[in-house]
Amino acid sequence: MLQQFNHLMDYIEAHLTEDISDTDISKIVGTSSYHFKRMFSYIAGMSLNEYIKNRRLSVANEELINGEKVTDVAYKYGYQSVEGFSRAFREWSGFLPSEVAKNKIQKTFPKFSFFIDIRGGKSMEFKIEKKEKFNVVGVSKRVPIQFEGVNQAILELAQSIKEKQRNEMHQLADLYPYQVLNVSYDFDEGYLEEKGHLTHMIGFATTKDNPFDDLEQITIEESLWAIFPVQGPFPSVMQETMARIYSEWLPSSDYELVDLPGISFTKHKETMENVYSEIWVPVKKKDSK
Repeated sequence: MLQQFNHLMDYIEAHLTEDISDTDISKIVGTSSYHFKRMFSYIAGMSLNEYIKNRRLSVANEELINGEKVTDVAYKYGYQSVEGFSRAFREWSGFLPSEVAKNKIQKTFPKFSFFIDIRGGKSMEFKIEKKEKFNVVGVSKRVPIQFEGVNQAILELAQSIKEKQRNEMHQLADLYPYQVLNVSYDFDEGYLEEKGHLTHMIGFATTKDNPFDDLEQITIEESLWAIFPVQGPFPSVMQETMARIYSEWLPSSDYELVDLPGISFTKHKETMENVYSEIWVPVKKKDSK
């Protein structure tokens, strides 16, 4: 996988002035662009789109210093107007393109290279399990993306559930784990920089269709799931495990992500210092080349 990562970085460098499509990405890395983008974000700490934008602006900076016109550089790197380019450039560098051209102000964003950095080995327990199509019935809302600590918006969603809704969800619950699931989907671009929102549903897994007007339903298609049991302080151990799944386990596994919601549940106790949770990641076997 590292070879494919570096191959894509080379491809991006050669095509900074062109559109780089999901099809291009899939061909180079040998896996779905969805899977690759999620892995890239966890490993690099930014989205692939953000990386490409930074590289374009870095090269644009060099060209402005070398005397290229602002208008020419703006359109060369895909901006529809000089104003849009100037705004993006100032957000990135802190200066207007005209100031950079006049005063020869240099800011760079280097090309990424990926290599293996082996640190203290820490095993990850998981199992691969096939689940038939099922529904999740519950309540949902758009919430801010947050990686550390308790997400206040999700807590407020949980507290908003009425007793009647809880009873209705329990009536429908007929699948493992027979308790509350947390389901996340429809992530905004840039989620690895904790920007934007996602849709979060609190509900129960069921084979039944939702008959209740005050509940919502989403359908999860049949898939393989990589299931990671987690034991420890909540929510920090879950958040740490999630980061390791994307940055360590996925790049070295024979599986790639499927575009389905991520699921987790926690068996809450009075104390949150040592609780059991599970993280479910939808996957499929990588195509053999």
